[in-house]
Amino acid sequence: MGQNIQTAQIVATCHGVKVPAAPHLGPNMVQSMNDQRYERLEMTAGLALVPKGARVLEMGAGSGLVGAVLARNCAPAAIVAIEANPGLIPHIEALYAVNDLTGTIRVVHGVVLSQPDAPSEITFNVRGNFLGSSLTPVEGKSRPVQVPVIAYKDLMRDFAHDTIMMDIEGGELDFLRHADLAHVNLFIAELHRDAYGREGLRECRSLLQRAGLQHSEAHSAGSVHVFQRAPV
Repeated sequence: MGQNIQTAQIVATCHGVKVPAAPHLGPNMVQSMNDQRYERLEMTAGLALVPKGARVLEMGAGSGLVGAVLARNCAPAAIVAIEANPGLIPHIEALYAVNDLTGTIRVVHGVVLSQPDAPSEITFNVRGNFLGSSLTPVEGKSRPVQVPVIAYKDLMRDFAHDTIMMDIEGGELDFLRHADLAHVNLFIAELHRDAYGREGLRECRSLLQRAGLQHSEAHSAGSVHVFQRAPV
């Protein structure tokens, strides 16, 4: 591993984080990372709001870059990143390692489900462009893989967290219907109205507000929404 880190080809740098070459990073994506356009709205919100010492749960690590940027720039106590796509795990770990972030952030393979009757594993649908992979199959464009399920109640027990960064391609509504967010002070998520419609989007907002989290118009933009707990 040490030799691989030393010889890794760095193809992009974003907010101080070096990105090593990987098969899933095409030239357009590499350019967007260098230009700091990649997941820009999520990163902007996270960099502005994640407090020093935060314990962050990232659901949907993707390339690993968003979590790494928070780990590099926000001085969190710890970040646990969850990623369902098994093919991305070694590349995420390499990105953390080349930036000396492995003491702050780690990635776990799986899908987080909050419902009490969740199965032990679930079918995840991997697409050629990893950004579109999700629990929803797309005929002719995705391939199914079986992925372990992480029960959210167990995750809360094993990794107490006060911040959630979420990008799970439409799975957020089902998660919010059963998740206990009493311990969460900051929730940043890309909400996918195309997956569950306008009514589903309203339900997401209602569920978060019922959990005591208020929508921040100032920090929300596009499909990325920020909810914060008012200080006591």
